[in-house]
Amino acid sequence: MNEVFGAIHAAVQTVENNPILNISIFGAFVAVTLFIVIRASRNNKTAADYYAAGRSFTGPQNGFAIAGDYLSAASFLGICGAIAINGYDGFLYSIGFLVAWLVALLLVAELMRNTGRFTMADVLSFRLKERPVRMAAAITTLAVCFFYLLAQMAGAGGLVSLLLGIGDQIGQSIVVAVVGLLMIVYVLIGGMKGTTWVQIVKAFLLIGGALVMTVWVLAINGFNLNTLLESAVAASASDPQDAILGPGLQYGQNPWDFISLAIALVLGTAGLPHVLMRFYTVPTAKEARRSVVWAIWLIGLFYLLTLVLGYGAGAMVGPEVIAAAPGGVNSAAPLLALYLGGPLLLGFISAVAFATILAVVAGLTITAAASFAHDIYASVVKKGKVPPDGEVKVARRTVVVIGILAIVGGIGVQGQNVAFLVALAFAVAASANLPTILYSLFWRRFTTRGAVWSMYGGLGAAIILIVLSPVFWGTETSVFKNVGVAIWPLNNPGIVSIPLGFFLGWLGSVTSRRAEDRRKAAEMEVRSLTGFGAEKATSH
Repeated sequence: MNEVFGAIHAAVQTVENNPILNISIFGAFVAVTLFIVIRASRNNKTAADYYAAGRSFTGPQNGFAIAGDYLSAASFLGICGAIAINGYDGFLYSIGFLVAWLVALLLVAELMRNTGRFTMADVLSFRLKERPVRMAAAITTLAVCFFYLLAQMAGAGGLVSLLLGIGDQIGQSIVVAVVGLLMIVYVLIGGMKGTTWVQIVKAFLLIGGALVMTVWVLAINGFNLNTLLESAVAASASDPQDAILGPGLQYGQNPWDFISLAIALVLGTAGLPHVLMRFYTVPTAKEARRSVVWAIWLIGLFYLLTLVLGYGAGAMVGPEVIAAAPGGVNSAAPLLALYLGGPLLLGFISAVAFATILAVVAGLTITAAASFAHDIYASVVKKGKVPPDGEVKVARRTVVVIGILAIVGGIGVQGQNVAFLVALAFAVAASANLPTILYSLFWRRFTTRGAVWSMYGGLGAAIILIVLSPVFWGTETSVFKNVGVAIWPLNNPGIVSIPLGFFLGWLGSVTSRRAEDRRKAAEMEVRSLTGFGAEKATSH
């Protein structure tokens, strides 16, 4: 997410900044979405209303919301820049993010919807000992959400501060606080229903904005993709120039780094708790499948658009100009918007990026709040003995606490390289959550020990390897710049931590002295495959 910090900076420097225009665009977006959130919040009475929007969304609606949750500012800004500079290798990010959804569709979407109620821990604790498994699942969920939240908050602060011409640390901290307060208001008032509608609006804006820019780029090139690619090759700074059309420009030196990142991205999506929670907002398993199919089409369309936008930025703005900009490769999309439509289009695209961050932050916050209130408070502390409205009250208080922590953390990481936070979120999801989900759904001999070992082991391995990697030490872009030497050579731990998570789940299960209840395993299998009893999915 470090890309969001500097992404707009070059554009702001090359055009007379217009804070009034930018504030007006932001204000219009906030006003419209707040109106939607307030309208959507009228029926938030029960836990099902607050966590799962009363399971009232259709497949297409939830598909747009999933796309809104998944397409982050990192996707929009980062991938366009990667394609502009590195061509084919940059587009591999788009392919990885898209293929990840096929894993989610084929392996977890319908089965999670049928087995769970509100959170990932509902599935994992269904046939295992509830307290240790719920606690471990809640901790991994909170870890993923918190690291993702820090990155988004810091990115939002950097983005808005640059657009409004705020350069000092105090001013940027105020911006982060305002973004955090907005997030708290959205989630407190709207719950999952309000958050879902914000994500739907954001998906329309993001895909619509990208579509307009794509058509504009193609029109300039006579609607001929070959002409666009030839222009990109002519402007390329690579040697030879046509290297941007083939593999190897970015990852030719260290393909293991790309393999590790790709494994984390492809497998991590199916274990991201804020994505998995979206499956509970639809009334039936059929609608869960439809929502993922819609999401795949929308996300696939968006990533195809990034191909044109990335090569278009390379051809029209020039990779040398992009690379020399303060935001580096991540300034490609804003600079292209500036080239095409001047300050007005730049302001709109920047507002879309801000909307993207706000929607993702709201989804992460309600996921973390649900995990604490439902899994830790209601199920572990109170052992299921809570009044009907008690859980929602705790969830609302948790939202405020998480919001304050996110504001403090976002202020603390201002100016830092926070790209590792997103990588860590995906790595933790793939290392700790996915093995336990798959074993719970598909392996009858899976035990409580296996689940706990897998989750804590995957979480610990991912964090340790990230801390020992070049992300933290030894390079110009490290958190501790040019200090020390990285012990672990790869930027992403996925190639080690993900197999380790699966191995620990297996080892813990085969070394368990006591087998788990086979009847519960059989009941879970029937429920996951048929959906029988899904509306009453239980914490037993």
